Amino acid sequence: MSDEYMSPVYAVEAVPVEKVEANNYNPNVVAPPEMKLLELSIWEDGFTMPCVCYYDSERDVYIIVDGFHRYQVLKTSKRIYEREKGLLPVVVIDKDMSNRMASTIRHNRARGTHNIELMSDIVAELDRIGMTDEWIMKNIGMDRDEVLRLKQISGLAALFADKDFSIPGKIETEEQASMADYNFSED
Repeated sequence: MSDEYMSPVYAVEAVPVEKVEANNYNPNVVAPPEMKLLELSIWEDGFTMPCVCYYDSERDVYIIVDGFHRYQVLKTSKRIYEREKGLLPVVVIDKDMSNRMASTIRHNRARGTHNIELMSDIVAELDRIGMTDEWIMKNIGMDRDEVLRLKQISGLAALFADKDFSIPGKIETEEQASMADYNFSED
């Protein structure tokens, strides 16, 4: 037995799709034309990337971290379901919920765009469970302004309760100068 790290992709499993479920936080959205293209891609090329899942041993289910749309294609395309015998290729990562959420976002952001409302919900949830802005910035690949904007979009004043907040740096525009009078900290 070696202590050397081995990436999850070297341990792909074929899992019955009935034992796989979506997570409840993925903000990634794929338009219908791209879903058709994904179905065609899987039909023509097969599954070339496994879905990333967390295995919930208490419930004996695999929860998707990345690959929701590939999972959807297998569930909804009769020809692919039959050819693949209802099996979905997955790799398992063993991470707590906050790190699974961060992993989902990293996977998605590396490929495309997100639904802003769902992204703000994720930032709100990560904040609620105690993740700092710095943790969110590092693990989801956001800058401080993006985290602030998503917190503002969520409209939840509780996100700012008992928090010190200020924007460091010099003021560049008249609009920023007028905003400088607003201090978000509770000094």
